[in-house]
Amino acid sequence: MAQDLHQIKQGFIEGLSSISQFWGFPKGMGAIFAVLYLSAAPLSLDEIVEQAGLTKGAISTNVRALSRMGLIRPVIRFGDRKDYYEAETDFYKAIRAILKERQNSEFDRAVESVKLTLRELETGDSDPERVFMLERVRTLNTFFTTLDALFGAISRLDSLGANTIQTVLKILK
Repeated sequence: MAQDLHQIKQGFIEGLSSISQFWGFPKGMGAIFAVLYLSAAPLSLDEIVEQAGLTKGAISTNVRALSRMGLIRPVIRFGDRKDYYEAETDFYKAIRAILKERQNSEFDRAVESVKLTLRELETGDSDPERVFMLERVRTLNTFFTTLDALFGAISRLDSLGANTIQTVLKILK
C-alpha cells in the first residue's frame, strides 16, 4: 500500500511539474509546490530536496520564487534554525498570485512589442504579405489586450474580497 501511495504522490508531483512548465515557470516550482501541498506538516529544505528529487540549489532558488509569489510561506519553529515551508491552500489566492506574476515587465514588454509591430505594419503599403502579417498581428494584439483586461479585472475583483467573488462564481454556475 505504501508503494502505491508513493507512486501516486510521484504522479502528482510530475503532473504539477508539467502544469508549472505549461504556465512558463520552471518544472521544479511545480514539484516543490506539489511536495508541500501533499505534506500534512511544514517541510525543511532538506526534506523538500529528498521528496522532490531536485538539488538543494534548485530547491532554494525555487522556494524563494514561490514564496515571493505567495504560493508557499515560511513557517517558524522556535529553537530550530532550519527553514520550513508550507503550501498555500487557498486556490483563489494562488491563482491571483500566478496571474500577478505573469503580468510583470516581461508580459508588458511582449505586449509593447506586438503593439509596435502593429503600428509599423499599419503605416506601410498594402502588398499581400504585409496585409497577411497585419491581420495576424491584429489578432494577437486583440488577444493580449483581452488578457491584459482580464488581469485588470481580477485585480479589481481582488479588492472586493474572496467571499464576494465566490458568491459571483456561484451565481454564474
